[in-house]
Amino acid sequence: VFNAKTAELLSHHQVEIQQKFPKEGWVEQEPKEILKSVHECVERTCEKLQQLNIDITNIKAIGVSNQRETTVVWDKTTGEPLYNAIVWLDLRTQSTVERLLKRIPGKNKAFFKFKTGLPLSTYFSAVKLRWLLDNVEEIRQAVDDGRAMFGTIDSWLIWSLTGGKNGGVHCTDVTNASRTMLFNIHSLEWDPELCQFFDIPIEILPKVRSSSEIYGLMVCFLKSGALTGVPISGCLGDQSAALVGQMCFQDGQAKNTYGTGCFLLCNTGQKSVFSEHGLLTTIAYKLGRDKPVCYALEGSVAIAGAVVRWLRDNLGIVKTSQEVEKLAAEAGTSYGCYFVPAFSGLYAPYWEPSARGIICGLTQFTNKNHIAFAALEAVCFQTREILDAINKDCGIPLSQLQVDGGMTTNKVLMQLQSDILCIPVVKPSMPETTALGAAMAAGAAEGVGIWSLNPGDLTAVTCERFEPQINPEESEFRYARWKKAVMKSMGWETSEAPSNGKPE
Repeated sequence: VFNAKTAELLSHHQVEIQQKFPKEGWVEQEPKEILKSVHECVERTCEKLQQLNIDITNIKAIGVSNQRETTVVWDKTTGEPLYNAIVWLDLRTQSTVERLLKRIPGKNKAFFKFKTGLPLSTYFSAVKLRWLLDNVEEIRQAVDDGRAMFGTIDSWLIWSLTGGKNGGVHCTDVTNASRTMLFNIHSLEWDPELCQFFDIPIEILPKVRSSSEIYGLMVCFLKSGALTGVPISGCLGDQSAALVGQMCFQDGQAKNTYGTGCFLLCNTGQKSVFSEHGLLTTIAYKLGRDKPVCYALEGSVAIAGAVVRWLRDNLGIVKTSQEVEKLAAEAGTSYGCYFVPAFSGLYAPYWEPSARGIICGLTQFTNKNHIAFAALEAVCFQTREILDAINKDCGIPLSQLQVDGGMTTNKVLMQLQSDILCIPVVKPSMPETTALGAAMAAGAAEGVGIWSLNPGDLTAVTCERFEPQINPEESEFRYARWKKAVMKSMGWETSEAPSNGKPE
């Protein structure tokens, strides 16, 4: 919960959601568990507000943000999910992708790029939905009976929270729709030709709305009955929400979110820019029914926070993630050691599934501190590669990088990032940027109007700045060595390696 005048975080609560791995490469979540976790978070956050003597009737609007691409199908008559949600990084649809590719002239993965901004890949919702229709009898039956509803997690939550089977609103916003591969990012409508290609009935899809408007009213589930009738009026996919929360409203502003992977989004304004360097074109936001749509270029790195977890869980050289920062700080340099964490191939800008992780430049002097340092440096070099791609595609070099996400608490990492990019890195002191973005969209909606998005009215967020501290020549030298290491990591899997399901 945020104060609409000052953007100050007043109260929050979080619950971890279980991931299920029924088979190698499969990742699922239970839609009902996700809904239950939302109920619990709302309930607990309201209790915390009351303990602070804040009247919960002051809550004027609700925003939703979600992990994008995750796919769920449910029965509109019973309100029950018909299968677990298939999570964005699930790889079961590899064979579906290969089958669909055969139907495209020249097996061109970029065939739909100018309509969707995306390459054909296991990543996006359409292929997950195709798999569900091919493999789950209950879903096929529900489609035939006209009972099936498809949605990404935002749609499932909004439908459930506005009444579910008793009049729930079936909708999504443009940012989530733009990650399905069924949506034309120029006309802002579901595309009949794409639906036909994937053989998906258009009537099961949600209505597409802007990211900031009243979708419906909350139907109460709180013991206190407090939030009944409060409008749900903001909806943004997580990476778009972080872009809004970071207030990157101007053409050329960018943010990088450091989680398990890294997602760098650069606002390209009202024109869609198509990448020549392995980036995706996506919808950044549309903050109101009559407001213009804004686009972004997006680069994704598969392994960021995951490399720290690997040092902890697989190598056991640290007991906690925090220790990596301590070891790296003690080393102060990687001493010529380079780490390419291509555990599942390389993502942007290479899209090279044959690559595997390597640590090179080892000498008798190298110890675990140097390896910890090299691991953090790897996250920074990967971000630099994406930033280079964005600069080439946009033609406007970034003057600073705004950052958020769990890993940004690591000060050594943030300083390294600034050194390697040769530009300042700016981190807001309030880390819940994604939630803030959803709150801003909700509060600014027509009919709510309690949050101004005019840059002049926005409270300047207190930030920590990291300025480059090494000379650019040294930075360039280290970056060139890293690129040499990346080349050595490629082509490792020579047999027909199982592809990581990312565009090539």
